[in-house]
Amino acid sequence: MITALRALFLVVLASMIWVTTWAGLRCPLFAVPAPVATHPWFVATMFDAYWGFTTFYVWVCYKEASWTSKVAWFVAIMALGNIAMSSYCLAELSQVPRDGKLPDILTVRRTGPGWLGAALALAGVAVTVAAALGSHGTP
Repeated sequence: MITALRALFLVVLASMIWVTTWAGLRCPLFAVPAPVATHPWFVATMFDAYWGFTTFYVWVCYKEASWTSKVAWFVAIMALGNIAMSSYCLAELSQVPRDGKLPDILTVRRTGPGWLGAALALAGVAVTVAAALGSHGTP
């Protein structure tokens, strides 16, 4: 089961990095045309995605012991979505042996500063700020 989960989250991470790179090379992040951004299904999809991110974050918040790690993971998940979420899952899965059980992943709490969450939070903020500046024509 652990091996299958590792494979699943590697596929999620790789495909999300590919599709966001592909999209970013074709269209700036904040250049979504108004008819698309205001379309009811676009709005519904964004609500669905961010409530899903929030639901996942509740689990992360339970698992992480330090407040700095909790805050970093919140920023990372909200800025990078499934890239951060699959990274978190892969980090958790790396702590469990191949023959480990699901409770080892789902319920064991972590300690420490959560350097991966902090790094992803910084990356997410940097990408978002760069995209916002780029879409307004400012250097």
